[in-house]
Amino acid sequence: MMPPTDGGHGESPEPFLGPLSRAALGAGSASLRTVLIALAANLLVAVAKSVAAVVTGSASILAEAAHSWADTGNEIFLLIAYRRSRRPRDHAHPLGYGREAYVWSLLAALGLFVAGAAVSVTHGVQELLHPEPATDFVVGYVVLAVSFVLEGISFLRSVRQARPTAELMERDLIGAVIGTSDPTLRAVFAEDSAALIGLVIAAFGLGAHQLTGSSTPDAVGSILVGLLLAAVALFLIDRNREFLIGQEAADPRVRAAAIRALLAQPEVARVTYLRLEFVGPRLVTVIGDVDLTGDDTESNVAVRLRALEAKIDASPAVAGTVLSLSAPDESSLTE
Repeated sequence: MMPPTDGGHGESPEPFLGPLSRAALGAGSASLRTVLIALAANLLVAVAKSVAAVVTGSASILAEAAHSWADTGNEIFLLIAYRRSRRPRDHAHPLGYGREAYVWSLLAALGLFVAGAAVSVTHGVQELLHPEPATDFVVGYVVLAVSFVLEGISFLRSVRQARPTAELMERDLIGAVIGTSDPTLRAVFAEDSAALIGLVIAAFGLGAHQLTGSSTPDAVGSILVGLLLAAVALFLIDRNREFLIGQEAADPRVRAAAIRALLAQPEVARVTYLRLEFVGPRLVTVIGDVDLTGDDTESNVAVRLRALEAKIDASPAVAGTVLSLSAPDESSLTE
């Protein structure tokens, strides 16, 4: 261990893991509201689109109906993800149940791929092979317009939730959503974005069908909606996979904040190793090597390390902490 020094020590200017800790406070209830709003919007839109698809016979509106029913089912998966991932840690799960959020979100993305993308593409191909005329175009336009408003409300809610995190992490909105460890926020944002784009595609397909009298543009619109959903689903599947296997590294700003917070502790002289691994939405484990001040006996060092771990564990963004002593020849970490 190194002798005590005054440089850089004192009270920590921010909670441990600074940006991540502040983002974790109240984030759970915000995610729940986002998912509930998305569930209500998608259910209403799915019913409206299904009625419009039956009345008009439009392939692209039917594809959008399949999309909305898939989204509705996905929100139920996301609610399960929220509920199960927030269970407190226990003896069998000392790091908690946070990773369940990625499991259920992965299942939701698979549902979007199968129930949304596959159905839309299949129906579009069938419409190309066996075209059928559409009718009552006005009904279709009205339903698409109402759907756009409802989907827009849900989308704006996800934007509202993502914006503070983006500002805190000094990222643009899209970058914050892609990088967030909260899979429910990413799923709602991505699905609503796809829904708004899909509605525009469906409107063009329906309009072209009405102008030309041919169902081909409508069928193409259905296929395009399906391909859009497939792309979104594959993106969500891959992101959840990365968090599940521990591939996603913490943001450099979060890592820098963790090093600063450790060095701000009076008992820490150096930090030589640090690993932050996500184990749930805005929740990480902290594994590190530190050099303590003073020249204590082994038993006292163990007590000091456990006390330091407990202090770090008090952060709302930390699921567990394991600290070891640094070797004398290990180089110090900087921000």
